Amino acid sequence: MPHPDANPCLATATRKASRRLTQLYDDMLEPCGLRSTQMAILVELDLMSEPPTVAELAAALVTDRSGLGHTLRPLERDGLIALLEGTQDRRRRNVVLTANGKAKLREAMPLWMKAQERFVTIFGELEAERLRATLLGIAEDERLAKIVGESE
Repeated sequence: MPHPDANPCLATATRKASRRLTQLYDDMLEPCGLRSTQMAILVELDLMSEPPTVAELAAALVTDRSGLGHTLRPLERDGLIALLEGTQDRRRRNVVLTANGKAKLREAMPLWMKAQERFVTIFGELEAERLRATLLGIAEDERLAKIVGESE
């Protein structure tokens, strides 16, 4: 019987690693009441020069709109973000980081840094940077996006 770690599936290995990292960041962020998925949204909004539409934010986070919508609800409920009607198209909603959201982000950042430092200490600085670059390369590679109608 093959060893269970012998599974050659890259998606499985990535999901296992993702769950482990998510546990680390969620544990560190717990005192401020955020989860790593919520922190990622707040950081992404803070980095953007203009409030994105929900679709634009989903694209930036490499996720689908409906899944993002579920994650946005508690952030909106807690006043950390606001969903505002688009100025040119009222059907589109722009996601805005509120003053409370910016304050929560400032509160969470030292906790996030502790998680980051813990990972780098355990995994190694060079290895962590290589991993980050590789993962971002995968996330940004449009050739790996949904392929419809392509066969071998």
